[in-house]
Amino acid sequence: MNTDIQVGTCGFRTKKSEYFGVLGCVEIQHTFYQPPMIKTLENWRAEMPPDFEFTLKAWQLITHESSSPTYRRLRKPLNQTEAEDAGFFKDTFVVKAALDTTLACARALRARTVLFQCPEKFRETAENIDRLRKFFKKHAREGLNFAWEPRGDWNPAIVKNLCDELDLWHAVDPFKTPTTTPDRCYYRLHGLTRWYYTFEDGELEELISLLPTKGLSYVFFNNVTMLEDALRFKQFMKLAG
Repeated sequence: MNTDIQVGTCGFRTKKSEYFGVLGCVEIQHTFYQPPMIKTLENWRAEMPPDFEFTLKAWQLITHESSSPTYRRLRKPLNQTEAEDAGFFKDTFVVKAALDTTLACARALRARTVLFQCPEKFRETAENIDRLRKFFKKHAREGLNFAWEPRGDWNPAIVKNLCDELDLWHAVDPFKTPTTTPDRCYYRLHGLTRWYYTFEDGELEELISLLPTKGLSYVFFNNVTMLEDALRFKQFMKLAG
């Protein structure tokens, strides 16, 4: 059994002091909505054991246009120009500044991996593909793994080609969409039918078979019983090993 599978939840579901006693990885959500102060993230890092791992979601100003309802959580509203320039990997100062902030957050957390989660509105168009290419080729990633979660109706062959070309991990819910980068999995499990879902034992056993036999991969649960399911999955992995 692969020993480099990081298992956790999307956001802390309990006190951090309790969380790191049972799980060794977490995906930070705050950085998507409104990045905390760097000192806050440094304190989070200091509270956890040295081998605990953080991943983080890139700030929404990179991936989502300003019409997204998630922008309501910004502390400072954007002006008209900023609002027009935000999101969809546009080649603008706003997007570049948001990437700089995301990378600073990653440094503070000593993260290895950043997730770029796109909205369903970011469709498979020539313009959007061109923006993706320019963004990921132009900007340095400071040694980080970049995971990309396209949502909506994307052709798997195009996703695979982009991931190969741009050195991206294809982030998916594996029960809904097969990953096109099976040697580098970034799984986000939202529940088979809805958020109010608890995974069955057989589904967790099946999930093990969807992971690579070597190399780093991630499994994050994002359902109502995410903490309990993550712990059960770790137990199944232990039994499988």
